[in-house]
Amino acid sequence: MDRLYFLDHASIPFHFRQTPRDFVVEEVPLYEWSGEGEHLILHVRKKDLTTWDMLSAIAKHLGIKEREIGYAGLKDKNAMTKQYISLLKIHEEKLGTFDHEKIKILDRFYHNNKIRIGHLRANRFFIRLKKVTPVAAEKIKEALRSIQAHGIPNYFGYQRFGMFGDNYKKGQGIVEKTLKERNVKMRKMYVSAYQSHLFNLWLSRRIEISKLINSFDVSELEALLNMPEHDIVWMKKQKHPFKLIEGDTMMHYPHGRLFALEYKDEEIARFDERLISPTGLLSGKRVKTSQGQARIVEEEYDVKMDEDGARRYAWIFPEECEANYREEEAWMELHFTLPKGSYATVLVEEIAKRKIKENS
Repeated sequence: MDRLYFLDHASIPFHFRQTPRDFVVEEVPLYEWSGEGEHLILHVRKKDLTTWDMLSAIAKHLGIKEREIGYAGLKDKNAMTKQYISLLKIHEEKLGTFDHEKIKILDRFYHNNKIRIGHLRANRFFIRLKKVTPVAAEKIKEALRSIQAHGIPNYFGYQRFGMFGDNYKKGQGIVEKTLKERNVKMRKMYVSAYQSHLFNLWLSRRIEISKLINSFDVSELEALLNMPEHDIVWMKKQKHPFKLIEGDTMMHYPHGRLFALEYKDEEIARFDERLISPTGLLSGKRVKTSQGQARIVEEEYDVKMDEDGARRYAWIFPEECEANYREEEAWMELHFTLPKGSYATVLVEEIAKRKIKENS
């Protein structure tokens, strides 16, 4: 999918390849471990393995089912990743003989509860870009400063769509009942890819609307956007590059309850202050939809399906952004922290202003 980028600079040349040397992810836990309880928390480092591969190797060694091991989120295969997993403390002794060339247990803790999906605060990333000229280095630093100041669109990354980027087409076929998939796990993956594709299309449209708001007068925008004048005037007042629309389904940031956006200047201020952020729809059942003008835009990307829907932050705010240029090697080393469920490669593509998967 050719998505719109929110930054306005021209494409920046550099080389990126997602490997364990150049792509490192460290999970930031949601809370501190209690130091007591029946669960053993392992801080684990892996490389060239999916999280499922790692869990399978550990479960096989211990003689248990993979589902008995708790984890907070899935981590990239083509990376060096550090994350926390949990299992019952009764298995601790047998772990003493665990040995795997691609898995290392870094530390152990005790805790009262099993780790569940989503039990992480954020992910900290290190990414190395190569073949970076001094001119490109300055442009990268400037782009990262803009990202630090305004945030980025929370697109789903290319990893979501499979090796050839077309898993969503199979999901669409399943939803439209032109394709059958008996494997429940694969069916869920394909439909999820389709939900993600629709979300990305909607988000790209919202960025297009935001850019039009910044570029044209109110009189011209009424015809371009087919929106009432007072909606356009209200969006024109907003300083943030991503324009909120009346009826947007907002969510407290970085977590909290959903609510509908009203015409209030204080709501704009809360978004600017990173206290709230708009959400986009993942089509499906039992999900809150937007209202008013926001719903009119959203409806085009809302498809009826049997799966449950959800809301996802449309805009996120990377933290602790750093860019260190090593001119002798022509390397730019990026450090940044993203909220859970967000893609580091989306941030890199926003800086590059182009797709980066072809370099992998």
